[in-house]
Amino acid sequence: MAKEQDKRGGKREGKSKSKDVFKKKPFSPKGPPKKQAPKPKAPSDEMRLNKYIANSGMCSRREADLYISTGQVQVNGQVVSEMGHKVKLTDEVKFDGRRISPEKKEYVLLNKPKGFDTSTSEETLHKSAMGLVANASKYKLVPVGRLQRNTTGLLLFTNDHDMQKKLTDTGLMIRKIYQVSLDKNLKYEDYQKIEEGPIIEGKKVWIDAISYVDNAPKSEIGIQLNSNRNNIVRKIFESFGYDVIKLDRVSYAGLTKKDLPRGHWRHLTKQEVINLGMM
Repeated sequence: MAKEQDKRGGKREGKSKSKDVFKKKPFSPKGPPKKQAPKPKAPSDEMRLNKYIANSGMCSRREADLYISTGQVQVNGQVVSEMGHKVKLTDEVKFDGRRISPEKKEYVLLNKPKGFDTSTSEETLHKSAMGLVANASKYKLVPVGRLQRNTTGLLLFTNDHDMQKKLTDTGLMIRKIYQVSLDKNLKYEDYQKIEEGPIIEGKKVWIDAISYVDNAPKSEIGIQLNSNRNNIVRKIFESFGYDVIKLDRVSYAGLTKKDLPRGHWRHLTKQEVINLGMM
């Protein structure tokens, strides 16, 4: 009878399974381990010589290989004829006797305001004119020549080393026009002496033209000269006993400040670059 009661619904003896088995396992916030993305490789400061030449715009890579194989390419003064040779961006590479760069050549004209020098030191970029053209190019542009901190006006920047060297060569006659504000009126006798070419620091300075500025006091002077000597305009007037209050370079190598406000810059046109190259 006991067995029959068990079958009919009586209590069964023995252990029963725990209800915990029906509970969901606690959620783990970690989840499966994620695969780490591979770290990007640091950009190399080296590139194949044929690519370097192609990037400079001289010719294609295939054509560059031909020039390399025939010994027409030099790296740091040594002829390189090895295929696959790698160079650094800091190396000096000459293609058919001419120095080249893998960077696109760019030319930027700045109307420099007062208070900025032409230092290229990283420590002084906050007060250097280089900081004013920092967004003009992805390449490092350097000033062509100098303008003193208190001198305003046109200043050319470029990454074209050959052009920079050419325009700063003391033997090249680059026309520059300045507007000068003096502390007092320029005497006509001093005007004539400057016009004839003054002797500054033992060397004569050739003056192309000098004039009083129209409809302005006699202390406002325009002067045109070709000298590349540093700070020469101030030295000229100071040698005659005048203090230069303001000095503004209004023209440089045929480039002018037209439509270029103080503190602004612009890229040279193709024709302007051609004109500079023909000097």
